Amino acid sequence: MPPAEALRIARAFLPERWWGNRTLYYYSRAKLRTDPLYPGVIEALRGTSLPVLDVGCGIGLLAHALRAQGLSMAYRGVDIDAPKIGEARRGAARAGLHEVAFDVVDVEDGLPAHHGSVAVLDVLQFVPPDMQADVVAQAIDRVAPGGRLVIRTGLDDGSTRARTTRRIDVLSRVLHWMPSAPKGYPNPDALRAQFERAGLRATFTPLFGNTPFNNWRIVAARD
Repeated sequence: MPPAEALRIARAFLPERWWGNRTLYYYSRAKLRTDPLYPGVIEALRGTSLPVLDVGCGIGLLAHALRAQGLSMAYRGVDIDAPKIGEARRGAARAGLHEVAFDVVDVEDGLPAHHGSVAVLDVLQFVPPDMQADVVAQAIDRVAPGGRLVIRTGLDDGSTRARTTRRIDVLSRVLHWMPSAPKGYPNPDALRAQFERAGLRATFTPLFGNTPFNNWRIVAARD
């Protein structure tokens, strides 16, 4: 994302007082500038107008990025982390984002009702491996005709990047940025088979950017 656009969005996360904590401001500014996630998701959703369910939304940066690029579909973000949802609401209100909502949801309890497009970004590795297929199945069920399922995840493909991704995800837990340590990464062949059984066409695209992570963007749509 262009630096000026990242700066404008990050300002929504400045503290109320000049002496307040600026961690989220610097985090969001850096992440928007360097993480290829947002351009990748926007590219996948461009041309659609159906509402988006953002699973694992964090502080809601995807909502800001969508609006910055002129995508006005209704947006709902959900995350297990209540403090992050509070910051997401505050940031969206300060930026004046319309048709945006945020709720605390644990994906292990099930995804909320939805019919449109679904984004599952950096979530699956924090779900127990025996539940990952069910989370994906629930996301698939919520994709409407003309909608997209967009997943960003590390994959268990045995690569050096895969090992590095796991180490950094563990560190994120130690630093208390993530609520739990990674539990396992999806197998790409199992994901492809699940999409095929559900009648979705899926494309897997590396989304490494200038990072050491083994991140992939998966875009699935109904035939």
